[in-house]
Amino acid sequence: MALDQYKEEKEEGMSFLDHLEALRWHLFRSVAVILIFSVVAFIAKDIVFGVIILGPSKIDFLTYRMLCELSSYLQLPALCIDNLPFTIQSRQMTGQFSMHMTSSIVVGLVAAFPYVFWEIWKFISPGLYEKERRAARGAVFFVSSLFLSGALFGYYVLTPMSINFLANYQLDPSITNEFDVTSYVSTLTMLVLASAVMFQLPVVVYFLSMSGIVTSKMLKSYRRHSIVIILIVSALITPPDVVSQLLIAMPILVLYEAGIIIAKRLEKQRELKEAEFEKNRRAE
Repeated sequence: MALDQYKEEKEEGMSFLDHLEALRWHLFRSVAVILIFSVVAFIAKDIVFGVIILGPSKIDFLTYRMLCELSSYLQLPALCIDNLPFTIQSRQMTGQFSMHMTSSIVVGLVAAFPYVFWEIWKFISPGLYEKERRAARGAVFFVSSLFLSGALFGYYVLTPMSINFLANYQLDPSITNEFDVTSYVSTLTMLVLASAVMFQLPVVVYFLSMSGIVTSKMLKSYRRHSIVIILIVSALITPPDVVSQLLIAMPILVLYEAGIIIAKRLEKQRELKEAEFEKNRRAE
């Protein structure tokens, strides 16, 4: 307890330049960890690029194999994806090297995200009141878990479904699909990162509800508007196909409903505390 009080007094005594210095070291450590993971990813090219990045472009990818097993079990051959009629090419001299660099940085960012957010939280949390720190306990765990869950959803569900649709879409049988490696990696990166960010919706709702900006009643009343907005955002961040848009819109809608439940629980807790405070005040 004395240590916490000492830390709070120390934070209060910090000048603006001291805060900037502290921020600089938090950012320095975060960038250093991202670079370390990126270098490891760059060195492990065969695994990172050959297995992870190019995984959804191969017919033996986990998602495709599971869909084929499910189609066999349900006797629905249409579910099985056993053909991806496209090839990946590099049409620029620096294409493969630049994509190697880009993919390594993205992998490093995703892998280092829990630590980076922990560093950010270490910088922000001393400026919060004790009540706010208690309310936000476990923020690093939940934010990191949702981010990684969204990234996995984007990689194992959204990306393969999008690739399958785009690879099999043809204006005419005479046109062959030969995708540039830049386009392929950019699409995969956008889908994975966009999904990871969108999965932060419950956290956003939690903090907005804690601050009293939104309520469960407000979220319910704007549910229809939210559905339209989610569909529009899904259309903007996914390839131009309905399947991909629905694949990312559906879990976001579920997370929106989870946000309503979270807001409702926070309101009940707030009402109980207010009722207890009022009871104690009357007893005095």
